[in-house]
Amino acid sequence: MARRRLLLLLKPLDVYPSYQSNGISRFTNPKVVSYLDDRRRVHHNAINFCQNILRKKFVDCETVCRTHLSEPIRDVDLVVTVGGDGTLLQASHFIDDKIPVLGVNSDPTKAEEVVEFSEDFDASRSTGYLCAATVENFENLLDDILENHPTPSEVSRMSIRVNSEQLSTHALNDVLIAHPCPATVSRFSFRIWKEEGKCSPLVSTRSSGFRVSTAAGSTAAMLSAGGFTMPILSRDLQYMVREPISPSAGLELMRGVVKSDESMEIKWFSKEGVIYIDGSHVVFEVNFGDTIELSSRAPSLKVFLPSHLLS
Repeated sequence: MARRRLLLLLKPLDVYPSYQSNGISRFTNPKVVSYLDDRRRVHHNAINFCQNILRKKFVDCETVCRTHLSEPIRDVDLVVTVGGDGTLLQASHFIDDKIPVLGVNSDPTKAEEVVEFSEDFDASRSTGYLCAATVENFENLLDDILENHPTPSEVSRMSIRVNSEQLSTHALNDVLIAHPCPATVSRFSFRIWKEEGKCSPLVSTRSSGFRVSTAAGSTAAMLSAGGFTMPILSRDLQYMVREPISPSAGLELMRGVVKSDESMEIKWFSKEGVIYIDGSHVVFEVNFGDTIELSSRAPSLKVFLPSHLLS
């Protein structure tokens, strides 16, 4: 049997900054310091656990911190991310539609800790919505994958074009189009192009921006803003105008769905603008008069999903 080639992609340890460079805690609450130290320890132990499991398997494995990713991921049979949804999201920007990815939630939220620390801080961690594995089931799930038992799901991603030019990355979760200053009004118009050149009426709005999500992203910021959860394998997009100002077109037009065979066209009418893709780490600037086209025609991402998402 040929050896499998794996990439182990890690969330960095320095995302838990309980101490300054001089070793003095920046927090006065000892519970916060202890909690952050514990989060760092649990994540570090999860990394070591996954690495030890992989050493026992018939695989060739390279380990990379996600902050060091700069080139497309090639020549591997599987990407394993250790962290949470953010690490898997970052990996998705470097993976085509051929390489599957398995997410390991290194530190799932524990309900009892959320209750215990509720008077001091929020003890919730990554939801791990797209992560099928934890340290509890990683080895069994990995064995199944290496033996070709489960088939990865094809999760829809969003294509983004600016002035007819395809951007170099796709959105797995969502895009937010807004002025770079959150206190500044965003001005734009949008319409949905349907089959045979037909389109919806043009909607013009002033607001705090425009969010469009995939099915995978419908449980993230979109849901928090009042959207709805979509079936994980849906290829539709969901959109919402953020905080519209006196919408003359009616509130019912400020949100909706773009079907898989449709596309959305947005005309930007603010001096500055930014497209935030899957959070704040991938950004593209837009200017007055630019046209942005969004659709679900991007290559899908192969993901080993938690079983409950598919039931």
